[in-house]
Amino acid sequence: MTAPAVRTLEPLTPEGRAPHPGPVTRVWYAAYGSNTHPARLARYLTGGRPPGGRRATPGCRDPRPPHRTAPVLLRGRLYFATESALWTGGRAFYDPDADGELPAHAYLLTLAQFSDIAAQEMYRAPGGDLDPAPVLRTGRATLGPGRYETLVCPGRLDGHPVLTFTAPWRCTDVPPNPPSAAYLRHIAAGIGAAHGWPPHRTAAFLASCPGVRPRWTVPEIVALLG
Repeated sequence: MTAPAVRTLEPLTPEGRAPHPGPVTRVWYAAYGSNTHPARLARYLTGGRPPGGRRATPGCRDPRPPHRTAPVLLRGRLYFATESALWTGGRAFYDPDADGELPAHAYLLTLAQFSDIAAQEMYRAPGGDLDPAPVLRTGRATLGPGRYETLVCPGRLDGHPVLTFTAPWRCTDVPPNPPSAAYLRHIAAGIGAAHGWPPHRTAAFLASCPGVRPRWTVPEIVALLG
């Protein structure tokens, strides 16, 4: 199977901004972690509990599927820390200031859909649109102190801003915590679905992420994929 072509993001301006002409109505959500898997993203759109997860989500006001999708690579590092109430074990976070890159799955959504997904990730009720102006001005905006309450804009794609969310801390600032088997399996399957990576390449990438080893080795991650 031919791997899908990875899209290159338009870089931020020297001032650190991602300019966008006119009102923002659509954004690319650069999903990493379990949301790289289209089935997991669908649960945030339509509501429900993902296979292997412990909590259901209410879904978005607009449950329609993404307008388009594309594999992208983000500069930075994927790491695992804190404790997931949904999956147990460590949560996946993105450190945009670390060296390296990580595979992500970009979904072209309405601003309302992205806002509702972000609210659900922050354990808030969906229902109001985020103001994208602060993150577009500076490339980053903090909405709260923890979990996924920091918005990051790593660039643009096809004229639309690319947005994702993470924690406000660096990967070196918090104790690592290994992910559960179900969570790691979901992430690995999502990377394969988005980027077409073979299991060993996906496993080698995940094993290199802070928090994964020594709990999980490359052969063990490959085995999780069956």
